[in-house]
Amino acid sequence: MKPLFWDSVDPATGQPYAWDSPNLTWSGILEAGDPGYTPTPSSNPVQPTLKPKRNRMAKSDYIAQNDDLFAAQLQTFKTGIGAYATALGVTPAQITAQAADADSFGYVVACQGIMQGGAQQWTAWKNLMRAGGTPPAAGAPVDPVFPTAVAAVALGVEVRFRALVKSIKAHPNYNDAIGQTLGIEGAVQTGPDLSIIQPIIDTLLSGNAVQIGWGWGGNSAFLDMLELQVDRGNGWTLLAYDTTPNYTDTTPLPATPTKWKYRAIYRVGDHQVGQWSNTVEIMVGG
Repeated sequence: MKPLFWDSVDPATGQPYAWDSPNLTWSGILEAGDPGYTPTPSSNPVQPTLKPKRNRMAKSDYIAQNDDLFAAQLQTFKTGIGAYATALGVTPAQITAQAADADSFGYVVACQGIMQGGAQQWTAWKNLMRAGGTPPAAGAPVDPVFPTAVAAVALGVEVRFRALVKSIKAHPNYNDAIGQTLGIEGAVQTGPDLSIIQPIIDTLLSGNAVQIGWGWGGNSAFLDMLELQVDRGNGWTLLAYDTTPNYTDTTPLPATPTKWKYRAIYRVGDHQVGQWSNTVEIMVGG
C-alpha cells in the first residue's frame, strides 16, 4: 500500500483518484499483492499527456566536419551574406569579421595541405636516400610555395561562425531557402522504419527501486516517448509514459521474493510504433 497525495493519478483512468476508485482506501492506495487489490484493466490504459508535435524533418549539423569543406562553407557564406545582410539584421562589422575568419581559416587549411604534401615527398626522398631505388623524374623535393598570407584572426573561428548563424536563424526574416544559399542548412535526415523500430531495455535493482535503462537508439528526433509496461504476476499493466531515457520504478518491493517483468515500445503522438522490446525479468523483494 502506498500513501495518497492530492496529485496521485489512478492508472485505470489517467485522472486523479475518485472516491469510487476500487483501490482507494482510507489508509492509502492498494497495490498489487495487497488484499483486496483490483488489477488495472489492460484494455483501459492511461492516455499520455502528449508533448507538442515536433518537426519530423530532422537535419544533420550544418557545419562541415572536414576542414576543406568547412573552409569552403565559410567562403560560401562570405560571398552570399551581402545580399541578405539588411533583411537578416547582420551588421557591416559582422560581415567584415566573418570574411576575415573565412580568409584566415582558408589560408591555414591551404598551408596545412601544402605542408602535408611536402612531408610525404620528403619522406619518400629520405627513404630513397637510405635504401636506394629509382628517384622520381623531378628529382629531390623543392621548397613549398605558400599562398599569399592573410591577416591572422583570434582562435575559435567555428565558435564565432555558429554564434553568428544562430542569431541569423533566429531572425523572423530567415527561411530555409536563404540558409541553403548561405550554406548553413544541414541535410535532411532519413528517419527510421517505424514499423520495425524496437527499444532495448535493461533492469537493475538499486536500493528499494528498480532502475529501468532505455534510450532512443539515435532516433530521438523521430520519436515522442517510450511506453513502459510491467507484469508483477497479474498480467501486463501500464507503468509509465517516459520522455527522458532511464526510468525508476518506485513501487514498494514485495515482502516475499517475486519476479517482475518489464517491456517497452516507442510512441509517436498517441500511437505505438515498431515492436515491443524483449521482456526483461528481475527478482525483487524478500
